[in-house]
Amino acid sequence: MRILILLGVLLFSNVSFGQTKINWITIEEAYRKNQITPKKTIIDVYTDWCGWCKVMDKNTFSNPEVIKYINANYYAVKLDAEGKKDIKIGNTIYKYDEQYKANKAAIALLNGQMSYPSLVYLDEKFNLIQPFAGYQDAKAFHPIITYFGGNYHKKEQFEVYKSGTYAKAYKDIKL
Repeated sequence: MRILILLGVLLFSNVSFGQTKINWITIEEAYRKNQITPKKTIIDVYTDWCGWCKVMDKNTFSNPEVIKYINANYYAVKLDAEGKKDIKIGNTIYKYDEQYKANKAAIALLNGQMSYPSLVYLDEKFNLIQPFAGYQDAKAFHPIITYFGGNYHKKEQFEVYKSGTYAKAYKDIKL
């Protein structure tokens, strides 16, 4: 009987509190999924040695509002910029570049500006919208993911969105 009660509590907890982590996938998986069900993609370009990348994982990517929005609106990708494994996207194979000490996919996504962490936003056709370099806490990050996720980047400048549309639409969220 105790086991049934415990299972019920655990099940209720998962249902009532929602998702507890971002559904990270590889860039190849995001590309394949995007061919079937088009959706924006967000790519966290990181390195193993990057301290601010770890802080962003711990503080930003663990925020419930960030998790909820990303999982609902994006394919979320973790890309180790210094990974030496070939990356195949469509018919293109990206290899490790000795000069940059990074995979050519990361180099292309960051336009050669290798800074970590960087967040890269792709549209539903897997085309680059914009990369953002540097650490962002949840309070700074949430307006950006909603700006691109809701296609506001096609309608208004970011500062106008942030002080107007975003401020009204998300006034009650806790970041």
